[in-house]
Amino acid sequence: MTKHLITFIHSLNDYLTGSDVIDLNLVAAQKQVNEALAGHTARPVVYSFFDEPTNTATHVVHDPITMKGAVVDSVLDFDAAAGRTHTKSADALIAYVRATGIEIDWLLETHAHADHLSAAPYIQQHCGGKLAIGREITTVQNVFGKIFNVGTEFARDGSEFDRLFDDGDQFSIGNISAIALHVPGHTPADMAYVIGDVVFTGDTLFMPDYGTARADFPGGDARQLYQSIRRLLSLPGETRLYLCHDYKAPGRDTYIWETTVAAERDGNVHAHEGISEDDFFAMRTARDATLSMPKLILPSVQVNMRAGHLPPPEENGTSYLKLPLNLF
Repeated sequence: MTKHLITFIHSLNDYLTGSDVIDLNLVAAQKQVNEALAGHTARPVVYSFFDEPTNTATHVVHDPITMKGAVVDSVLDFDAAAGRTHTKSADALIAYVRATGIEIDWLLETHAHADHLSAAPYIQQHCGGKLAIGREITTVQNVFGKIFNVGTEFARDGSEFDRLFDDGDQFSIGNISAIALHVPGHTPADMAYVIGDVVFTGDTLFMPDYGTARADFPGGDARQLYQSIRRLLSLPGETRLYLCHDYKAPGRDTYIWETTVAAERDGNVHAHEGISEDDFFAMRTARDATLSMPKLILPSVQVNMRAGHLPPPEENGTSYLKLPLNLF
């Protein structure tokens, strides 16, 4: 948008309140997507890796002209029974990046995941790039820092990451424009990354036949989640959505993690057009009450709130994860 248009919209917002206020960051994202769809800018290439043990899709996105790229929501393999980490999944991703000649500029986390450990530091060691997440990670760090009774070595200020994104922050993947959108609800820190005509939604949305993310984690909010979903579904219908998880809805035999805004608007079983905020809140609250905790939430959050780093080794040189008893 031009400087004059932005000034006009800010002035108009001074006279508007509540839902009438124009979402400037969403307008910028809509404009970016439309330009990519119209062929005015290069459309990003996305290649995905699916980790079936955690039902997680990791995405490598790159600009086909400059070969600059980003990794979104990587997975560090973890054997919970043995307390051992492995890098097989990350090594396969690194091999793909090297074979295709992609230069990694960003390692993007949509939030502090509760179902898998992040491999971002390991990938960064081998491929470079800046590690980024939403600024509200500090809220998550403070909440879970207390839950795990972490000592003073854990700053809780987001300094473990190279970049903390605010809503509407702009960056780029090569020559392709990108915008970070804050989409809280699943957690306070969830971000969606709009890169060209592609959106990486994190856990906010699942495939239309499966629905939406839970909102009962500390700091989660079903009404915020509804508003975040409506925001994402205000993007052009042809916008490509890449999801972080798939669980194969009943009647479907294959894993799928790519859809479109139009498909979600028309068919999302929890949040299609016509579902009111009150209806969504009632459904989500009732459904969440029936769900058990993710099996890897305690190890995952301890690592992911540290940007994928293990807790510092103790005197014997070994890192330990805590297991709070009778707290949840």
